[in-house]
Amino acid sequence: MIRVPRKGPLAAFAVLLCAVLGAVVWVSVSDGDSGDAGESDGSGEFTARRPATEPGRSESAAAFVPITVVKIDNVPAARPQSGLEDADVVYVEPVEGGFTRLAAVYSSRFPEVSGPVRSARESDVELLAQYGEPALVFSGAAPEIEPALAESSAMLVRQRDNPDAFYREPGRAAPHNLYARLPLLPRGSGPGPDEVLPRGEAPPDGRQVAGHTVAFERGEYRFTWSPDAGRWLVALNGTPVTSTGAGEVGATSVVVQRVSLVEGTGVRDASGSPSPVVRSVGTGPATILREGRLFDGTWSRPSAVDGTRFTTSSGQPLRLTDGPVWVLLLPS
Repeated sequence: MIRVPRKGPLAAFAVLLCAVLGAVVWVSVSDGDSGDAGESDGSGEFTARRPATEPGRSESAAAFVPITVVKIDNVPAARPQSGLEDADVVYVEPVEGGFTRLAAVYSSRFPEVSGPVRSARESDVELLAQYGEPALVFSGAAPEIEPALAESSAMLVRQRDNPDAFYREPGRAAPHNLYARLPLLPRGSGPGPDEVLPRGEAPPDGRQVAGHTVAFERGEYRFTWSPDAGRWLVALNGTPVTSTGAGEVGATSVVVQRVSLVEGTGVRDASGSPSPVVRSVGTGPATILREGRLFDGTWSRPSAVDGTRFTTSSGQPLRLTDGPVWVLLLPS
């Protein structure tokens, strides 16, 4: 089972000790800058800042931002989905039976509705730790992985705890009809998508491509470059991916991150297929699509609290473009 450290008795003692020592240091420098824990916008609201000494984070790291992640169904009965057009990042995760499920990360824009909402997986614990303490919106989880979710850094947001913020769409069959009203749900916070997946200029290499196909066991994704839209339009099994009321879904950058699968808690679906657990900490091959070009390189993430970085085969930083990103966690 993959676990990400969370607050416990030892951590609580450490926090108390740091608070006492911090008070002593404040007294000794009280004639200088007091060093607020955040910045005020003049309305009494403060933006929390990450401690400069947090492992794996730069001392110049930016302020935390709101982060909500929604687990979204991706089988034919669930499409078209709602709210995909507003996601800053969409992760494509392998699940049982060779199918895929989506994890939509919202930070800059929050739609009124997102869904259909489905269950969490053990892979989410490690994957989402790089976003600090995000709100994880999901319908439930297998009993075997509930302890791992409880120990994760995420704020768990379920229908049973927030019944007024979820509803069932009458025109769809269960379980593909549960939707979340994001304005009514609590939001987590952490490093923003631009910090987790750095943006910047492209390196000089890369080759021009009109499109690129990524094949999972039971799903083939096709990304086609649209110069007019300035995006890679997404299709699944030959059908354009659309979002209700917004039309075709696209991404300014696409990441194909080849990952290994590890043994989890032994969760299986009704047909007996095991639930794969993605290992998103480590390193491996990656393919990046941006601005009509394809770059082959490597992804690297040293620990669960670190964001994911990409380099070219020559070792140059391989950054993404501004705008929405799709990340496909493709088993090696």
